[in-house]
Amino acid sequence: MFYQILDSKRVQCGLCPRKCVIMPDKAGYCGVRQNEDGILYTLIYGKVSSINLDPVEKKPLFHFHPGSLCLSLGTLGCNMRCIHCQNWEIAHVVLVEGLQQGRVYNILAEDRADVISPEKLMEMADESGAEGIAFTYNEPTIWFEYTYDCAKLAKAKGLYTAYITNGYITTEALDTIGPYLDAFRVDIKGFTKDFYMKLAKVPNFETILEATKRAKEKWNMHVEIITLVIPGWNDDEEQLKGIAGWIRDNLGDRTPWHVTRFVPYLELRELHVTPVETLEKARQIGIDAGLKYVYIGNVPGHKGENTYCPNCKHLLIERIGYETQIKGLSVENKCDFCGENIPIVT
Repeated sequence: MFYQILDSKRVQCGLCPRKCVIMPDKAGYCGVRQNEDGILYTLIYGKVSSINLDPVEKKPLFHFHPGSLCLSLGTLGCNMRCIHCQNWEIAHVVLVEGLQQGRVYNILAEDRADVISPEKLMEMADESGAEGIAFTYNEPTIWFEYTYDCAKLAKAKGLYTAYITNGYITTEALDTIGPYLDAFRVDIKGFTKDFYMKLAKVPNFETILEATKRAKEKWNMHVEIITLVIPGWNDDEEQLKGIAGWIRDNLGDRTPWHVTRFVPYLELRELHVTPVETLEKARQIGIDAGLKYVYIGNVPGHKGENTYCPNCKHLLIERIGYETQIKGLSVENKCDFCGENIPIVT
């Protein structure tokens, strides 16, 4: 799906904003969409590298079916190259010239992938007791055809659906899957072109903001934002204030923002773990910007994991790691203490 045929059997992919022009027998930047004789094929339909039954809070989604379990799965490849990626073994495809008529992702990664049809995935969701399906672990956009087919089946079965995404998707693709996605949990990694280019090799991060806003406004998806706060990279006030202000002005002040602790990894392994004080500062920046729900992530037991009523400040949902207890929220999603409406999807 989403490509144009050019001259000399070249094609241009239209799935993500890179819009790769792909020569015959080559793949695009993601490594998993290949031009074969002038036709663009996905190499990963149904190929599952990772699958688990996860608490929805692990995504993290805090205002979306709290306490529920979702069948979470990922494949191979990504349309970014984040230099700190903790899932790089499945997300960063490896160039292997001449392998299988020019297919460029690592055959070793293929060996780790099981083929699961959309119909089989629905059976697995039933057997596991999952309430929903989450496409995660690597970027779901590049798995589009499979996630689209699965999301349609899931919606027909009454399961919720979620993209755990970097947001790097074209309007055409987003609008195609929009009717079948319930949640769009998006990374806004930073707020400058220079940062995005250095960290993720993305030249036009504004498209991520546009897609995120469209998911909420046009398709009424539940949106939550996460920012991994990296010391010396995106922990400055300018970027944090920029993200907080953008969320407030474009998604609304009731949109959850997760500011999350970085742990050194891959090319950024020489950095330090994000100090808790930095995360607390980031949370306060969000609150000062007018955001009602700003959460601290990757610090189990911190009070910043909990949901408090923005009106009366009482504790409504307590979280310790991925354990969730609803303590002050009515079945109508109102604060038990003052009656404030709390934006929780149940």
